[in-house]
Amino acid sequence: MNVMETKLSTKEQFAIGLMLFALFFGAGNMIFPPALGQAAGENVWIAVAGFLITGVGLPLLAVSAIARTGSDLQTLASRAHPLFGIIFTIVMYLAIGPLFAIPRTGTVSYEIGITPFLSEELKSSNMPLAVYTIVYFALNLWLSINPSKLVDRIGKLLTPLLLAGLFVLITKSIVTPMGEFQAPTDAYAQSPFFKGFIDGYLTMDTIAALVFGIIVINSIKDKGVSNNKAISRICIRAGIIAVAGLAFIYVSLAYMGASSPEAIGYKDNGGAIVTAAAYHLFGTAGNVILGAIITLACLTTSVGLLSSCASYFSKLTPSISYKTYAIIMSVFSTAIANVGLTNLIKISVPVLIVIYPLAIVLVALSFLHEKFNGRSEVYSGALLATGIVSIFDGLNNAGIDVNNVLIIFGKFLPFFSHGIGWLVPAIIGAIAGWIVSKIRGAKSETAINKVS
Repeated sequence: MNVMETKLSTKEQFAIGLMLFALFFGAGNMIFPPALGQAAGENVWIAVAGFLITGVGLPLLAVSAIARTGSDLQTLASRAHPLFGIIFTIVMYLAIGPLFAIPRTGTVSYEIGITPFLSEELKSSNMPLAVYTIVYFALNLWLSINPSKLVDRIGKLLTPLLLAGLFVLITKSIVTPMGEFQAPTDAYAQSPFFKGFIDGYLTMDTIAALVFGIIVINSIKDKGVSNNKAISRICIRAGIIAVAGLAFIYVSLAYMGASSPEAIGYKDNGGAIVTAAAYHLFGTAGNVILGAIITLACLTTSVGLLSSCASYFSKLTPSISYKTYAIIMSVFSTAIANVGLTNLIKISVPVLIVIYPLAIVLVALSFLHEKFNGRSEVYSGALLATGIVSIFDGLNNAGIDVNNVLIIFGKFLPFFSHGIGWLVPAIIGAIAGWIVSKIRGAKSETAINKVS
């Protein structure tokens, strides 16, 4: 067997890891840690520890899950049922693709990277956003149109630029601290670790990892590797490189947020914190650096999402090519981006609240697959129980009155008030599924013996 079919150089593996880091690291990843840091104050390191488990640990497990299956999200989800595999995967791709996440990258990069430099007259006009999103998504399409060059374009070009900008901002905040850590606020004063743990969900990187996993696998195959075990090992190593970068960035940005109140005061969100901190540290130049960082972070994420979505749907419907889907999604994303970020969040967050717990349970079960012999009933039971709880959470978030059900959940489900009321039902559902599978197996065996 050709050596290149089973082994890549350290440099090539590192480039793939950098690509995955850049795909993960979007605007949201840069906004949430400083918000956590400012709110946690003196408890920042305890809160960050919890944040890293869900914001870094779970994405690594998700990448590993895809690597272990050697295939895509649909294959993994189909372990519960083929129909569920298709529906869940479509919903997943649409939710973090053209319906929300891709358009959001254009809107966020415009608001943070462009708006600060516009006159008041232009800020009130819709024209600048329209022009910007057309250019932004045209560039996004160009980078995505040839996925075989994704590693070279992102891993070797955009990622170093992104890291350089972040390094300048972070180094300045450490060398010239903005102030002392303040007393923790809100839930960070009572249970900082658990609050940080829940906040890690906001990155959405566990979902993204399930989508980006196939990009990593294809990139490895494009390098000439065909052995499944070798692909899995390289994919996991790339995941380790990516999440190590995320962990460093998260810790640094959390420190920036925690040290910022004396200099910039308390802000309503992480975007405002980072913007004010950048101006405090560098003046107008700080806004330029921040704008460049946000734009690169958004662009790399949107390129990965567009490539993943177009690849999946072209595989689902072979009559429509990857290029056609990429063009359609780019045009659609341009239009949706001009609706506005607030409306996008209102529509999409309830959907994400429903599918995120399902993704976590799916990943967890994939690592226990051999323990229960891959019985589909175990997957179905756990996912069904999880879905019931998460659907009502989503309906509640969408403004639909389901208080009667939520009151019952609150009384009987541990951790429901913390947003993970689905955890115990998922475990019970998995056990119930295993029992059902054993009963079915026993009946089948009895039937076979009778026939014999």
